[in-house]
Amino acid sequence: MDSSSPRPLEGKRALVTGASRGIGRAIAEALATQGAVVACVATSVDSARPASEACAALTAGASAHGVDVSDTAAVQALVKEITQAGGLDILVNNAGITRDGILMRMAEDDFDRVVAVNLKGVFNFTQAATRALMKASGRIINVSSVVGVIGNAGQANYAASKAGVLGFTRSVAKELAGRGVTANAIAPGFIETDMTAALNEQQRADLLSGIPLGRIGTAEEISALVTFLAGPAGGYITGQTLIVDGGLSL
Repeated sequence: MDSSSPRPLEGKRALVTGASRGIGRAIAEALATQGAVVACVATSVDSARPASEACAALTAGASAHGVDVSDTAAVQALVKEITQAGGLDILVNNAGITRDGILMRMAEDDFDRVVAVNLKGVFNFTQAATRALMKASGRIINVSSVVGVIGNAGQANYAASKAGVLGFTRSVAKELAGRGVTANAIAPGFIETDMTAALNEQQRADLLSGIPLGRIGTAEEISALVTFLAGPAGGYITGQTLIVDGGLSL
């Protein structure tokens, strides 16, 4: 495919988890802008539908799907449904949750649920999609977090799950490289989302003081990297963690 094409993902089929809002929705719309037919996955069809409608306005054929990403059987059934409709070229594992708390008081369920969604969910979708991706010499892009690289007090569960995604990505990259499949992880820092919008002025100032670039990132800065990795120019990059954090982790 000509990388100079204005729509370099024309004819490609993508699946994005956690697509209902924030980074996930920005990724879904960016892929559709580049010409990909996007399957938007969220916890329910209703929550995924606005994203799918936005994507369909950019590239026809977008669809909305609801699933618990930690439910292995349900994920396998969903991926089978999506791939039978025309294959799969791009998998973006973005779904994630937080249940923050200090380690001494963290409930077992809060640890288990975060790992189930953030890490097992990535395993579930990647395993279910592997055959289709091998046929397509496809791309796997996992959204981790800078917290998985540097850790964060009060987020032992989240940090562990996101660090696990990094190791998982590297292993998958080695396993599937022989079939032309690339696997990479993106580790965003603080991004303008509903969570950061709720910060008061002092909290925002404290946050910005630790970011050398002095600002919070945008979802579009993450989605642009996803489309690069998914497109022709990203074909020789695999097994990497790309940190997008304004220098926070320096």
